[in-house]
Amino acid sequence: MSTDGIGTLTFRPVDPLTDAELLHDWVTHPKAAFWLMQNARLQDVERAYMEIAADEHHHAHLGLRDGVPVFLMERYDPAERELVGLYEPAPGDVGMHFLVAPTDTPVHGFTRAVITAVMEELFADPATRRVVVEPDVHNKAVHALNAAVGFVPDREIDKPEKRALLSFCTREQFEEAKRSQAARGVAV
Repeated sequence: MSTDGIGTLTFRPVDPLTDAELLHDWVTHPKAAFWLMQNARLQDVERAYMEIAADEHHHAHLGLRDGVPVFLMERYDPAERELVGLYEPAPGDVGMHFLVAPTDTPVHGFTRAVITAVMEELFADPATRRVVVEPDVHNKAVHALNAAVGFVPDREIDKPEKRALLSFCTREQFEEAKRSQAARGVAV
C-alpha cells in the first residue's frame, strides 16, 4: 500500500532469530507499555516470537515502510488463541494486534496509515469477514484509531493480563470508514 507522504507499506513474516533485537527495542520502549513486555529480556522476545512462528493459529509480520521495518502486526485465530471462552467467534473472525515502532521524528498520519494497511492486509484474505481486537480499556489512543477504521466496541472483557475492550470491524465497516474519511479529506 502506498500512501502520500508516508511511502509504501508492505509486510514480511517475522524471523524470530534475526528480528528479536529490533522487536526487543520496540516492545520494551515506554511508549509500548500496553504491549505488556516492558521488562522482557532479549531472550524472552526471541522465545515469544519463536513460539508464534511455530503456532499455526498465530502469525507475526514486520511492517516495512519503503523496505525499512517500522511496525509489527500479529494475526491470530480468536477461536484458538487470546479470546478462547471470552466471546462466541464467528466464521471468518481474525484477531489482530499492531505496534508502531517508537520514533523521535513522528510523521503526521503515520499510525493511521499503518492501521489502515494492517486492515487491508487482513481483508486481502477473502476468508476474513471480521477483525477482532481486544486492547486495554485504558488505551484511549488505540480506541480512537480503531474507531477511525471502523471498529465498533462490543463490551469490556477480563483477560488474564488486562481488562480489554472487545471490538469488531467487518469488511463493510472498514470500507465505509475509508469512504467517510476520504469524503472529509482525511487519508485513511
